Amino acid sequence: MPREQGEKVVATNRRARHDYLIEDTYEAGLVLTGTEVKSLRHGRASLVDGYAFIDGAEAWLDAVHIPEYGQGTWNNHPVRRKRKLLLHKQEILKISHKIAPGGYTLVPLRLYFSDGRAKVEIAVAKGKREFDKRQALREKQDKREADRAMRTKNMVGD
Repeated sequence: MPREQGEKVVATNRRARHDYLIEDTYEAGLVLTGTEVKSLRHGRASLVDGYAFIDGAEAWLDAVHIPEYGQGTWNNHPVRRKRKLLLHKQEILKISHKIAPGGYTLVPLRLYFSDGRAKVEIAVAKGKREFDKRQALREKQDKREADRAMRTKNMVGD
């Protein structure tokens, strides 16, 4: 029985949802060292520059920043290193077929603990162009203004 129950989010990549169109998401385990796990349990990590890739029949997560553990000694981990992702062969094959034609990439969305085990949610994503980003921002602002107008109308009507 695991020590922890449920899900504890360590880091999210909010910028990814702005910069990319998310197609599919996958949950993958991570191969970590002891000091990396301890640092993550303190809630310290950054997925901003992170990306995933497939090399042969293995999936890797690169450029994710997990800072050194404060009480670590000489065997502390490197801050930005290549970390292996734990996925089934069929999932790796499926992902590689999706990103092979080009235009698609693997982006980490969030890093979390699920029942005490470190997991990362990766997404097959397509990069947005600048006008797509502006369009999405405009739609979000219009929806917010409409909701605000409806709320004030309902308050006045009561």
